[in-house]
Amino acid sequence: MVDKKILNRITKEKVEEYLRKTEEAIGIIKKGLPPERSLLYDVALDFLSMIECYFKDAKVFIEKGDYINGFASLNYAYGWIDAGVRLGIFDVGNDDVKFTLAK
Repeated sequence: MVDKKILNRITKEKVEEYLRKTEEAIGIIKKGLPPERSLLYDVALDFLSMIECYFKDAKVFIEKGDYINGFASLNYAYGWIDAGVRLGIFDVGNDDVKFTLAK
């Protein structure tokens, strides 16, 4: 019988997987910024700033071995990513696997 506490742990491997996925998503949204003359361009930069701050925080936590706060920071970063995608601030095409696209 497997101990459920072990299955629900935030492991180094799980955090590193989420770190990789978030980094990949950041690369995608940076390619999908609105045009610089668009009213949404500054909003996109503000969102991107928040995303990158949480991502950097996550990396610091993970380097210190604090996987819980690292994981939490990655989830905040991805929350900002999905909010920006859902609002149409970042263009990710029709990728509803990596991002939350829904009406």
